[in-house]
Amino acid sequence: MNKILEFLNSEMTTPVAYTGLETSWFHYLSLILTAIVFYFLLKIFKKGDIPKIKKTILILGIVMLLLEVYKQIIFTYQENHYQWYAFPFQFCSTPMYLYIILGFTKNKKIASYLVAFLATYGTFAGVSVMLYPSSVFVPTIGINIQTMVHHGLIAAVGLALLLTSVPINYKTLLKGMSVFVILVTIAYMMNILFNVFIDTVTFNMFFINPKYGTEIPVLSMIEPNVPHFIFLIVYVLGFSLMALLMLLIASVVRKVVFKKPAEFTFIKALKV
Repeated sequence: MNKILEFLNSEMTTPVAYTGLETSWFHYLSLILTAIVFYFLLKIFKKGDIPKIKKTILILGIVMLLLEVYKQIIFTYQENHYQWYAFPFQFCSTPMYLYIILGFTKNKKIASYLVAFLATYGTFAGVSVMLYPSSVFVPTIGINIQTMVHHGLIAAVGLALLLTSVPINYKTLLKGMSVFVILVTIAYMMNILFNVFIDTVTFNMFFINPKYGTEIPVLSMIEPNVPHFIFLIVYVLGFSLMALLMLLIASVVRKVVFKKPAEFTFIKALKV
């Protein structure tokens, strides 16, 4: 077991984004592979075969979850104790859980809300990290693979859903926002409970723990200057603005690439 862990903990030169091939090849390769996965997902999703779409998303969610388990094991192995700061309930962690729920749920309304979130907020989460990944790269080979697979799949699935499976209207945004608010609420309650009952190490899910604050650009400048409740409202509205931007960009792409709005296969089939 020790030899297996040492192998899984193998190191590489920490990748860098947007430099020469010698230091950025890993990032460039990740972007290429993400584009390939997106292409194949787009072909699958455009056919509107809902059982196949749900099965595909479920399989991807299971792959992501297994890789997340590996990450948790390696982080614990590296420090000889569990790393609470890396507990898998950050904004970018939630899609893998939602993929599995979406894959299993037979409730059409729940499915439509999950699809709306994954196509908007999920797309923003995946694309933003894939385009600006510097903060997620580390010397551990397996962790770099895990984070690129994880965020690459979020981006690929989100983009494919965004271009084929949701209406470009305010209802999609509101559905996605409803899911986001629920996830933010869960993260906030986890933070508060951790502060009360454990409070020995950093635990900052969604980076909204009032004890530690946030390092998210722009929001980090707002947080110290407003009451925490106001910050939470700004937090939700800020991410929602990015989700709206994803919808607006998708609207343009649909008109330019498809020459007309793409069929809303998933939502149409769910009839919600």
